[in-house]
Amino acid sequence: MRLKFRSIQELVEAAEAADQKISEIVLNQQAEDMETTTEDVYHTMEKSFDVMKEAVKNGMDETLRSPSGLSGGAAAKLKYAVDKGQNHYGHLFGNAISMALAVAEFNSCMGQIVAAPTAGSCGVIPAALISVMEEYKIPKRDIVMSLFTASAIGMVIATCASISGAEGGCQAEVGSASAMAAGSLTELFLGTPQMVSDSCAIALKNTLGLVCDPVAGLVEVPCIKRNAMGVTNAFTASELACAGIQSAIPADEVILAMKQVGQQMSSSLKETAEGGLAATKTGCRLCHQIFGSETNT
Repeated sequence: MRLKFRSIQELVEAAEAADQKISEIVLNQQAEDMETTTEDVYHTMEKSFDVMKEAVKNGMDETLRSPSGLSGGAAAKLKYAVDKGQNHYGHLFGNAISMALAVAEFNSCMGQIVAAPTAGSCGVIPAALISVMEEYKIPKRDIVMSLFTASAIGMVIATCASISGAEGGCQAEVGSASAMAAGSLTELFLGTPQMVSDSCAIALKNTLGLVCDPVAGLVEVPCIKRNAMGVTNAFTASELACAGIQSAIPADEVILAMKQVGQQMSSSLKETAEGGLAATKTGCRLCHQIFGSETNT
């Protein structure tokens, strides 16, 4: 079966028919399409994962500050609390949130990151995968393979809806990243292809309607903290799906609903910095502080 990446159901059916994981199906097709070996394709993905790991590490620098001064140092502060056992919701939870902040802050500080699927949502997938890799000692190859599942989900969303905040709001960025992370986590914990689909649907449903309202037009406030929310949403969706809890609405219908919500959303809430948090009194003040402008336009 040749995948066209136009539906999650197609991915599920292909994996079930071949009695393989979605990641294996995707890896094999990518190698065939690129006329190269599966190992070459795998190593390309592995390099992306290595960049993710470096972004997590470098983003933990407590001295990091973005050019605007709006972000930097939050990841290190939370990591300190986690390492001291001072956070309240467990090591994995705290570690994952700190990693999501680290990558997103590193992005704002002009560091090298992987757009997963966008720069604004770059912290969700690395945080989800690296935190569980460390917590459960999961082999690196399994983690890298799970990225093929995440990528396939992202390709379907990009083809059938959008991964752009300017087009669909933050539901299309952090929401999509969360769905991608949920799918990869579910496969890592031996969920079936249908469970992968359900986790994707649940994660995306949980972020439906999320607006894109960057203060001063910068991908910092509230974007960075939404990455932290995105990874916890991915954990929730994967946990539900792996327990056998299904999404009442199929993943492909959720993706279509996200597209329709994005189309109905006001342009002021789609990366224009004209509405939402960007239009608050403090948001306008910060914009003036950074750019000397009274408005976020």
